[in-house]
Amino acid sequence: MQRVLDFLMSFLILFIELSALFILISFLVSWLQQKVPEERITRILHRPNKWLGYLYGTGLGALTPFCSCSTIPILAGLLSSNAPFGPSMSFLIASPLMNPVVVALLGSLLGWKLTLMYVLMITFFSILVGVVWDRLGFRHAVKSVRVRRSVHSEEGASLSGWRRALQDAWAFFYPLLPFLLVGVVIGALIHNFIPADFVMTYAGSDKLWTIPIASIIGIPMYIRAEAILPIGDALVGKGMGVGAVMALLIGGAGASIPEVVLLSKLFHKKLVIAFVVSILFVATSTGLIMQMIL
Repeated sequence: MQRVLDFLMSFLILFIELSALFILISFLVSWLQQKVPEERITRILHRPNKWLGYLYGTGLGALTPFCSCSTIPILAGLLSSNAPFGPSMSFLIASPLMNPVVVALLGSLLGWKLTLMYVLMITFFSILVGVVWDRLGFRHAVKSVRVRRSVHSEEGASLSGWRRALQDAWAFFYPLLPFLLVGVVIGALIHNFIPADFVMTYAGSDKLWTIPIASIIGIPMYIRAEAILPIGDALVGKGMGVGAVMALLIGGAGASIPEVVLLSKLFHKKLVIAFVVSILFVATSTGLIMQMIL
C-alpha cells in the first residue's frame, strides 16, 4: 500500500511541475514569436559573416517549434524565401532538440550541468551538420517548394499579445497532454517499482554499446521529448547510463518517422538519407561524449 501511495505522490508532483514549466515556457516562446516574424528571421540568417549565420540559425531553431513535424513548415517557408541553405539546415537540426521546453524540462529533471553540456553539444553538431551539408552541395537536393502565407483570422488578430500567447500555450500543451501523462506514469512506475539492480545489469553506465542502439530505437518509437524526459529521469535514478537516455531522446525527437515523411516532400532522397544518418550520428556522439565525461 505504501508503494502505491508513493507512486501516486511521485506522479502528482512530477506532473504538476512539468505541466507548469511547459505552459510557462510555451507562453514566453509564443510571445517572442509574435515579435519576430518569418521575414525577419530570413534577414537575420543572411549575415556577411557566414559563421554568424550558422550560429543565428541554430539559436533561432532553439526558440521555435516544439516538435520535429512542426519544424518542417517553417523550414519550407525559409527556403522559399531564399534563406541561406546551411543556416537553415542548422535550424532544422536544432529546432526539435533544443527548444526552450526541452531545455527547461531537462534542467528541472536531470540538472543544469548536464543540460548545459547538452545545449553546447547540440549547438556544435547543428552548426557542423549545416556546414557539412552546404559544403557537400546538398542545397541542390531541395525540391522547389513554394509556401502560401497564412493570414491570421480577425478573431486572432484582435487578441492582445499576452492573450494570444496564453491561447497558443494551451494549444501547444493540450495535444501533448497524453504524451506527458504516459511519460510521467511510466517514470513514476520505474521510480517506485523497478529494482535498481535490474536497470544497472542491462543498461548501466558502463555499457556503452547501449548508446547507438538507443539512438536507433528512438526513431521508429517517435518518443516525444516531453514523454521521454520523465522516463529518462527515473531510469538514470535507477542506474541507466545518461548517454543512452540522451541518445534515445535525440533519436526520437530529432528524426521521427512522421518528420522523415514530411521531409521527403521537401528534400530529394539523398538529403533525406543524409538527415537520418546525421541525427543518428548526433545522437550516438552526444550520448558517448556525455557518458564518458560524467
